[in-house]
Amino acid sequence: METLVELIAKKRDGGRLADDQIERLVRALGTGELADYQMSALCMAIFFRGMDDAETVALTRAMLHSGDVLDLSSVPGIKVDKHSTGGVGDKVSLCLAPLVAACGVPVPMVSGRGLGHTGGTLDKLEAIPGFNVSLDTDAFARIVRDVGACMIGQTGRIAPADKRIYALRDVTATVESIPLIVASILSKKLAEGIDALVLDVKVGRGAFMKTERDARALAEALVRVGKAAGKRVVALLTDMSTVLGRAVGNAIETREAIDVLKGGGPDDLVECTLALGAEMLVLGDAASSIENAREKLRDAITSGRGARVFERMIEAQGGDPGVVEDPLRLPRAPETVLVPSEADGFVAAIDPLEIGLAAVAMGAGRTRADQKVDHAVGIEILAPRGAGVRRGEPLARLHVLRAAAAEAVADRVQSAFRVSSAPEASPPLLLGRIA
Repeated sequence: METLVELIAKKRDGGRLADDQIERLVRALGTGELADYQMSALCMAIFFRGMDDAETVALTRAMLHSGDVLDLSSVPGIKVDKHSTGGVGDKVSLCLAPLVAACGVPVPMVSGRGLGHTGGTLDKLEAIPGFNVSLDTDAFARIVRDVGACMIGQTGRIAPADKRIYALRDVTATVESIPLIVASILSKKLAEGIDALVLDVKVGRGAFMKTERDARALAEALVRVGKAAGKRVVALLTDMSTVLGRAVGNAIETREAIDVLKGGGPDDLVECTLALGAEMLVLGDAASSIENAREKLRDAITSGRGARVFERMIEAQGGDPGVVEDPLRLPRAPETVLVPSEADGFVAAIDPLEIGLAAVAMGAGRTRADQKVDHAVGIEILAPRGAGVRRGEPLARLHVLRAAAAEAVADRVQSAFRVSSAPEASPPLLLGRIA
């Protein structure tokens, strides 16, 4: 029998790993026979050498069965979840889950933390005072049944191998690998006990997939592997060539998601929420068409039903439901710094990668797996793409602990904006659909 090191070398050299070899590697990680640094080496080998569909399915199954698969049979209806591959300013899950639940489709959601330059749903939820993302599986199922939606992190029983590998990928520059992304996403999602899944595959400078070609390849792989597991799966390709919405940072993104639930919020964030939510309602047999689904979601906003579900979910998970009525109860940074435009003109582009990295540098994200985030800090876009500005007018507002320490971040944020003499066309938000 080949040693674990030989199996790592086999993938390093471009070889194909058999199903039982992949299962052995994942099992060895759980028992401690395979060290974290060895798994990091395997991830790097996969990053450069790739995996075929059969290997990816085997990796997904091995990670899925490293823990428990939840039984949500006590929850009536078709259970549907949504997953985003990650972007800058992507707080869609926070407003999407309660809206879809308010329309009658149960949403069990196991989410992740920030990864690289992108924010994490769990970090945003934990900006809500008292909010507990570490519930056991029984509490998770009960809240989905009673409230309609529950959003937690991976417990020790939900795809524990993925939890270990996810943290290693974040800090070893092995995030942007299609097989690793597919296995990570689907091992968590299949463990939730869902019936259907909608995927938001981000495309562009602020996404892990920079080109539409790469994003489409990832979306197709996710749909193929998800369907092979017996689930109904739809993937949307959405633009991430700029920040989604106006807020980047945990508490300020949570406030913006609450704005959407209360009938406000930036147009692009609202549209992304409606597009994904409509697919979820159709998969959940709660709407006859995409247009019918969008009408139901809009009604859940205008009637306040979506906001009420969010309040109930927050309360059920130990948080302060008063933040929905009064978002100022969320953490706030003690100081703000304005970032001015250096020229007259129109904002032609905002580099989301630079904005995301600047937010990480401020403490809104992580550079080490064990690092805590600062929920209060963040970046607020004041001049979105297409806006007219004059020299000296603010492009962005930094929410910081100390204004004196913000100079380097301010320069980085300023350089992320490109101001042109005339307006420039922007790409559409929705770039494609795969089902």
